[in-house]
Amino acid sequence: MKRENILLWGLVVLFAVLMSVPYIVPHTGWMALFGIVPLLCMERIASILEKKRIWIYHYSAFVLWNAITTFWVCNATIGGGLFAIFANALQMSVVFGLFRLSKRKFKGALPYIFLMVTWIAWERFYFDAEISWPWLVLGNSFARSIWAIQWYEYTGALGGSLWIWMANLGIYGLLVSLSDGSWSYWNGKAKCAAVIGLAAILTVPFIISPSIGNRYAGSMDSENRLDVLIVQPNIDPYNKFQAMSQDQQNAIIEGQIAESLKYRKGDSLAGPLLILTPETITGDIIVDQYDRSRTWRRFTRFLQDYPGTSMLFGASSYDYILSEQAPSHTARKVRDNMWVESHNSALMIDGSAETEIFHKSKLVVAVEHTPYPALFCKIDDLLGGVMGRCVGQEEISLLHAGGIPVGCAVCYESVYGEYYTDYIRKGARAMTIITNDAWWGDTPGYRQHLSYASLRAIETRRAIARCANTGISAIISPEGKILQPTPWWEQAVIRSSIPLRDDVTFYVSHGDITGRVCTFIFVLLLLALAVRFATGK
Repeated sequence: MKRENILLWGLVVLFAVLMSVPYIVPHTGWMALFGIVPLLCMERIASILEKKRIWIYHYSAFVLWNAITTFWVCNATIGGGLFAIFANALQMSVVFGLFRLSKRKFKGALPYIFLMVTWIAWERFYFDAEISWPWLVLGNSFARSIWAIQWYEYTGALGGSLWIWMANLGIYGLLVSLSDGSWSYWNGKAKCAAVIGLAAILTVPFIISPSIGNRYAGSMDSENRLDVLIVQPNIDPYNKFQAMSQDQQNAIIEGQIAESLKYRKGDSLAGPLLILTPETITGDIIVDQYDRSRTWRRFTRFLQDYPGTSMLFGASSYDYILSEQAPSHTARKVRDNMWVESHNSALMIDGSAETEIFHKSKLVVAVEHTPYPALFCKIDDLLGGVMGRCVGQEEISLLHAGGIPVGCAVCYESVYGEYYTDYIRKGARAMTIITNDAWWGDTPGYRQHLSYASLRAIETRRAIARCANTGISAIISPEGKILQPTPWWEQAVIRSSIPLRDDVTFYVSHGDITGRVCTFIFVLLLLALAVRFATGK
């Protein structure tokens, strides 16, 4: 292999490693501030050398990055994991390809500005796309370095993406000016401005972050609090139905609760308490016919001995619909004139049998959600119905624990920043997350998922009670600190309380301004690029 090829492939690998470490190793988010530089250097060197098929290099770089950070998806589904890796890398490569295309018509720094805003516009689009996998949003790389990103309460995670691009482009620009000799032609003021500007980009967010975070010091000691009991039953999802019955699983959860609430049994003067259990602990819920569920009946009877106590649990739930024709593309036929639609739901109950239900809206593609159902549900029918067809709510709704409004993000929903803010706009005073991360095994996946809850806490300044079937369950403070984390793959219970807040952050009230502005600039530059190609200028 030629030395130049070794150099190019070395830069590809270096990029993949530098950009993967922040998602895997705690407190290494700062590496993302220069992690993209090797990829930009690769592109510049390959262009100077007039290499053909440069797309192979940048597509390979993105495949490696996706594979290193999200390989664990293959533990749940090999096909889905490979699709996530290669399809996500392809979209990243298309963004980079547009940047290379823009270099034909844009000069100077403009192609790099185009690359930055195109990438962020794509990240924002990805949050609402039919096929959505925003796990590697650049701003997420600081999820395990929360001390540095307390300012996300103003910008959200895409503000972090903008910071990372500005830092990388600033470092790259300085390296280019040094390598091509143009630095020597700059006067003293220009050199000073460049160095000071880059230093400000790299350091100011670190400097201001602690002062912003300090405003929430002691936030967990608020007088207005909700007591919570988080139950981690540690039931292997792969053996859930083979190893034990639903009644046996319910008994495990009921036993953990009873042991933890001995002090409270029969206490009619006790204040509100929220019991939290994981996602999809049962599959016997029929919407609006709850008394047909053995699980629902068992838990409501159990809660009668604990006045003031509410229980939030996850369930696969079903709507049965009488109709001669399919009521929707996602409905499955049960028998003649009978159809069923499924949901991944969260239910709130108490001893009075009062029941609220929320259906998860941000669904995992293929596993829970069939994209473009008008087309792919027909194909799925021909394949025997192998894809999930859960139906989510069109609009977020809240659940109530003793009259206190709380939001419940079900699993994957905690990855979607702007969507998550709707819970707060609806009036949630505290947040919960219920999930089941055991599908991925003991891999970085469940730790990454936990860390993203810290981002949501910072963006909204709402404490979170997080319940995971096999870990990690935890309390997340409004500063994003992970408190009382449970061990992985062990039964555990957390007794704690979370503060109730009514304040609204800038990000909650104004939404994703960073994403909207970058999308607007992207559209303008894309139109300018199209005009230049059309006119030959």
